[in-house]
Amino acid sequence: MSRSIVTCLLLVLVWSSAGCRSRESGRADEPVARTESASTKAPSSKAVARPRIVVLGDSLTAGLGLDAASSYPSLLQARLAAEGFNYDVVNAGVSGDTSAGGLSRLNWALEGDVRVLIVALGGNDGLRALPPDELKQNLAAIIEKAQAKGITVVLAGMEAPPNFGRDYVVRFHQVYPELANKYHLAFVPFLLQGVAGSETLNQRDGIHPTADGAKIVADNVWTALKPIVAAHP
Repeated sequence: MSRSIVTCLLLVLVWSSAGCRSRESGRADEPVARTESASTKAPSSKAVARPRIVVLGDSLTAGLGLDAASSYPSLLQARLAAEGFNYDVVNAGVSGDTSAGGLSRLNWALEGDVRVLIVALGGNDGLRALPPDELKQNLAAIIEKAQAKGITVVLAGMEAPPNFGRDYVVRFHQVYPELANKYHLAFVPFLLQGVAGSETLNQRDGIHPTADGAKIVADNVWTALKPIVAAHP
């Protein structure tokens, strides 16, 4: 827990300043959406019938400020191909999305032969100081709906900025390991581990990774994803 809190302290200035800018537009970050597959366009009945890995997230997943090939879902697609795993990765990242937003579009995201769902939501909940209990309820609903379809879920953790107080930060942090334990999920403790707080690995806004930062994020997710696809090649 202490390691995550230290990471959050490094982020306080950039997270809080970004939150102030975004409130002017009613979003917690840039309201730019990208929802597409790393190898094809977003889910379509005409797409090649390969099993899918869907990454449900916000601007960090959408790859805000990067070209499509540099987003971490695209890097995961390349990694899968290089290691001989036959999956299409669908980038279901929408900038500014909260956990509630992800839940509202889940049915669309799970169209087709989805085998794995990577849930990478919560950063905007934290920026907007939304109640951790609501975050937990939304994420639990996403997980339960996916598992009811026989989909394996990977949960990626996020941290809240510390400017809302230690109690909020702790309660927010606890949401992710509690859900991972309850639902027996593959778990990435912190999506931005090794990237958050680094000037060289983040864009000028201090929040969204550079292309090099996205490579580290992809590595973080790959650690949890590889055992799953290796067990079901």
